[in-house]
Amino acid sequence: MNDTNQEIALGEAGEAGRAGELTAVISRLFVYPVKSCAGVEVRQVLLTETGLEFDRAWMVVDAGGRFLTQREMPRMALVKPQLKHYEMVLRAPGMLALHIALDRVEAHVKVVIWNDEVAAYDMGPIAAQWFTDFLGVPARLVRFDPEEKRLSNPRWTGGVEALNQFNDGYPVLVISEASLDQFNEKLLARGQAAVGIERFRPNIVLGSAPGDAELAPHDEDRLEGFEIATPQGLAVLKPVKPCPRCPIPNVDPATGMVGTEVGDMLQSYRQNPLLGGAITFGMNLIVLRGIDHALEVGQRVGADYRFD
Repeated sequence: MNDTNQEIALGEAGEAGRAGELTAVISRLFVYPVKSCAGVEVRQVLLTETGLEFDRAWMVVDAGGRFLTQREMPRMALVKPQLKHYEMVLRAPGMLALHIALDRVEAHVKVVIWNDEVAAYDMGPIAAQWFTDFLGVPARLVRFDPEEKRLSNPRWTGGVEALNQFNDGYPVLVISEASLDQFNEKLLARGQAAVGIERFRPNIVLGSAPGDAELAPHDEDRLEGFEIATPQGLAVLKPVKPCPRCPIPNVDPATGMVGTEVGDMLQSYRQNPLLGGAITFGMNLIVLRGIDHALEVGQRVGADYRFD
């Protein structure tokens, strides 16, 4: 992202770092090291050009190099990563732990995610056999090539160059606790069990700030930008596109079983005319400022409401 784009997108509000019309806090943070596998909840994480550090840095592909997700392989929800100083450890039911060194890759390959063919690094035959055995289909683990430049759709970013690794399309996803609470109230009213935020795979969860007005459901859809005071200075993230929901929220992350309750409820009240009636829940963000800043649970987030 160049400095000119940053300044245009930030405007005077971002430069001043003022609190904004709404104040919230970061209540939870999640990183998903392997695309479509379980997330890792963290207390602190580095903000990078492509979103949160190690988020979607790895991906599982089929024999032809095309990405695999819970959409067709719900068992992927049961693969649980753990990030350590020098390695990632993957665990899954019935499998020995797989140790992946953070500083090692093997062959340079091309892989396909959606309509993008991108450069990646194969993680070797041991990782390939592990995923093949667990998923029951030929599979390999690859890591995103940091030299690759995979951009979000400029139609939604306003021309700002927003970089991604193996994210579906945008660097960061935010959802508020208020949105989840409303969703669960609707489920409970139907006699169905509440679900956790893990169903929706956010990176940042927003909570109401003590002493300030409580967040309303889906306030994240109505905000112009997020300003976060980090130990290194001001970080600015811009909401750009509501998140269209695929069938993955129907997958129970604890069991890998697929139901219909979550999708049916979303269908009942979350059709978004901005996306031609697509079902949306959560907001995609891009990073305007704050590269190499530390995001932490408890940090205050200031934002202004957007009036279109």
